[in-house]
Amino acid sequence: MATEIILITLLTILFFFLHRRKTVAATRLPPRPPGLPLLGNLHQLGSLPHQSLNSLSKRYGPLILLQLGVVAPTVVVSSAEIAEQVMKTQDLIFASRPPSSLANHLIYNSTDIAFSPYNDYWRKMKKICIVHLLSSRHVQSYRHVREEEVALLIADIRAASVAAEAVNLSKRLVTLTNDIICRAALGRKYSGETRFREMLNEFVRLLGCFPVADFVPWLGWIDVLTGLDGRARRTSKQVDEFLEQVLEEHLSRRDSSNSIDIETDEGCADFVDVLLSIKEEHDGLDKEHIKALILDMFAAGTDTTVTALEWAMAELIKHPTLMQEVQREIREVVGSKEVIEEEDIDRLTYLKATIKETLRLHVPIALLVPRVAMEDTQLQGYDIPAGTRILINAWAIARDPENWDKPDDFWPERFMNNNIDFRGQHFHLTPFGAGRRACPGIGFAIAVIECTLANLLHHFNWEVPEETKDEVLDMSESPGISIHKKSALVLTAKLRSV
Repeated sequence: MATEIILITLLTILFFFLHRRKTVAATRLPPRPPGLPLLGNLHQLGSLPHQSLNSLSKRYGPLILLQLGVVAPTVVVSSAEIAEQVMKTQDLIFASRPPSSLANHLIYNSTDIAFSPYNDYWRKMKKICIVHLLSSRHVQSYRHVREEEVALLIADIRAASVAAEAVNLSKRLVTLTNDIICRAALGRKYSGETRFREMLNEFVRLLGCFPVADFVPWLGWIDVLTGLDGRARRTSKQVDEFLEQVLEEHLSRRDSSNSIDIETDEGCADFVDVLLSIKEEHDGLDKEHIKALILDMFAAGTDTTVTALEWAMAELIKHPTLMQEVQREIREVVGSKEVIEEEDIDRLTYLKATIKETLRLHVPIALLVPRVAMEDTQLQGYDIPAGTRILINAWAIARDPENWDKPDDFWPERFMNNNIDFRGQHFHLTPFGAGRRACPGIGFAIAVIECTLANLLHHFNWEVPEETKDEVLDMSESPGISIHKKSALVLTAKLRSV
């Protein structure tokens, strides 16, 4: 009997092996770099995966197949042509997200916009964001918040300039963006609270981690040993307690003021007020959904905005002739006015070209949030089975010599006198993604970046202190969900002479 069982088992394994070989042979899969047992190609990602994957793509082609652990295979896209197939031509097929244990821990089982799978719930949440939170009209309604917070930043730097003190611009930019997002989303600032700053920093850091359990599930105990699992649970609890307190404060205020008219008082209603009003009018939106949407604003709105501003200033410091050109334009348009108005910014074509070039050379999220194929399909003649994960290497595409002259140079002039934009229509420049899963907060982020950069360059002339020169001019990248400059931007600000 035992012999018969062994024989049947061996025949079953042999049948499975032969059937699998036949299936694979009949399927034309993208080129795949050789990997290791169990790990697959995980060991080839390195600390900066976008750079490692770019190197692999140069060797194996713009569409490569990776096996990251034992989960579904991953296809890496490194050309604008294939990215357009994924994010436009076959956008619906690739509109969903793979599961993420950290997003499940931190963002209420991935019930936000960024990590939620594609379904009716996601479509409803996306509509709420676009119509009620991040439309052009709503972005404009927070203009006074941007202008007030940028004015406080300028005053802070002016005080440091008078005292002849160096300015850690990286830290100040973090505070600025946090304060703008807090006022718009929560109704008031929390940057003065150490607990809030530490919690938000840890939240963003965790989203950039790679849990072992997501790639080799039965090795998930490693995440427990390294402390990653505990950090995620602890931060999730802290975030929930904080947001619960914010919601209770808003509900209490609404009870005492008979609610807020979000249609006639857009300048006063923050995101929480708006979402609570929607919750009262529609079924299917609960407190956890509101918390998840608010967390998206911080995850997508703070870190990426800081990254863009930090890299823009770093590149202009490294290229003083270009900085002088931007400043010349700003000062000619604005003149002696102390306050730069958004109407002025509309006329700053070289500033806008500088921001585009920054977003090209330093894509804030180098690997766009992963997608997953919802059905069998093809890309470039290769078979892509349902369940395959898709990684778009926006960093590699933005530096592809097939698309760009002098791709590794910081050269804003490339965007003068053309209509190339970053809003999802030109697939060689998609720092915010494209298609259904494009970031809905593009308008909000760009408004902050333009206002801040214009004021920093209008009011001050910037120099590098000799003691921080090597660090400031070092353009090395730091790993994370957003690709920051590795070393802080410590500069000397000198008041411009009028």
